[in-house]
Amino acid sequence: MKKIAKYIGLSLALLTAVSCKDYLNINVDPSVPQTTDALNALPPILYQMAFGEVQDARFISRYIQNFTLNTSGGDDYERFGYAPGSDNMGAIWRAHYWSIGTNIDLVIADATAKQSYDIVGAAKAIRAWSWQTTVDYHGPIILKQAWEPNRYVFDYDTEDLVYAEVIRLCKDALSDLDRKDGVFRLKLNDPIYGGDIEKWKRFVNGILARNAHHLSNKSALYKPDDVIKYCDAAMQANTESFAVPFLGVASGDANYYGPLRNNFSQYRPTTMITKLVDGTTFGGIVDPRRAVMIAPCRDTVWRGLPMYTSDPNAANTTKRILNIWGLEPGTATGTATGTGRWIFADKAPHYIMTAAEIQFIKAEAAFRKGDKPTAFAAFKQGISLHMDFCGVTAANKTAYLTSVALPQAAADLKMSDIMQQKYVAMYGLGVIETWVDMRRFQYDPAIYTTFTTPVGTQFYPANNGLLAYRVRPRYNSEYVWNLKSLATFGADKADYHTYKPWFVNP
Repeated sequence: MKKIAKYIGLSLALLTAVSCKDYLNINVDPSVPQTTDALNALPPILYQMAFGEVQDARFISRYIQNFTLNTSGGDDYERFGYAPGSDNMGAIWRAHYWSIGTNIDLVIADATAKQSYDIVGAAKAIRAWSWQTTVDYHGPIILKQAWEPNRYVFDYDTEDLVYAEVIRLCKDALSDLDRKDGVFRLKLNDPIYGGDIEKWKRFVNGILARNAHHLSNKSALYKPDDVIKYCDAAMQANTESFAVPFLGVASGDANYYGPLRNNFSQYRPTTMITKLVDGTTFGGIVDPRRAVMIAPCRDTVWRGLPMYTSDPNAANTTKRILNIWGLEPGTATGTATGTGRWIFADKAPHYIMTAAEIQFIKAEAAFRKGDKPTAFAAFKQGISLHMDFCGVTAANKTAYLTSVALPQAAADLKMSDIMQQKYVAMYGLGVIETWVDMRRFQYDPAIYTTFTTPVGTQFYPANNGLLAYRVRPRYNSEYVWNLKSLATFGADKADYHTYKPWFVNP
């Protein structure tokens, strides 16, 4: 990994060492502060959480078939491949090791010195989330030597060690958030929860729920009772979801999904998501969320684009599929709807974790435990929360929840019901976490019934007919600077992205 130095900390150390020689302080501007308060550093770090996740969602959203660009033969990501020699798919890596990186250490140090333990707890929660996201995304990563100064070559660590670090950080975060002493300053500059300690604790328990639940394939480690316990302590209402806000006034302060950023103008909904909400999959009943989540074509018919081929209606101005903003493919701004729509709007917050997700985690854990009544109740609650999030009316929500689209008794609940409804509730909101789910189930068509598995030449050539299970480490830091370390565990191989990560294997 390219050298990651604590620039601010090292600069301060150097200034201290030469303070008796004022003529050496040529780079110090007395009018510009050399340090920053933890409260000022926290919001940019929160932004980087969203930025890293959504920037890489451009590619992973095609792995999980939320969206497609649909070139005539499918692009490299729709074929479960990657772009060699590119930093594409490297934003989460960069956010974890650089943008969030040692900035979290500076926040913790400053907040600890000022006895602002609420800020310390929030900072540790962010780092725990970042470790969890990065390890599930990449597989083996750098833990023990991360941010060690004066290094250009770094050794990788196994995923189980990172999972343990997440648990340690979460426990530390909860301990700090529970403290009654000190100065409570988080509320002065907390764009997520306004300094509400209980909501931060719910976020920490949500991280613990993910951490414990991702081990569902490991019978010796998976403990559904622990998962359920964490879910019950995590967010329960939409107002408790972890959402990073955006002003949406200019490109620099707009949601990465929005038209101002113009990153998704070619992205359109797939047949996978469309068939989950148009009645095809669930008893012929149209999901009332469809009109919110997906824009219809000009003729008011909802169509999704198939994978690995071009739009069959591309030449028809009324039937061709619009992009995720409800505009013509390639169109971003300049129309009345140019500010986007739903979670794909310039001013929409980006959701790191939602209350609906927590309920679906609980439903799956209870189902695996054999407690179908608990699973059924959480399953229904997850759908209900997401429908409220989408603004579905109470009448339409009740009609759908009591229809043949869904099982009406706990005994009739199936795992595919849970996971496909979770897929709907996570559409666009949780791209990375949905990919964790699909890999845990190894893309099982009995679970994800509308998923289109590539065949033959539809696969990326280096895959050897296998689906993608991990993202290669970031190119410009690892393959340029750290290739020898990568070779020790096969990351130098062209098909490394098809190797199954630790959490997938028994």
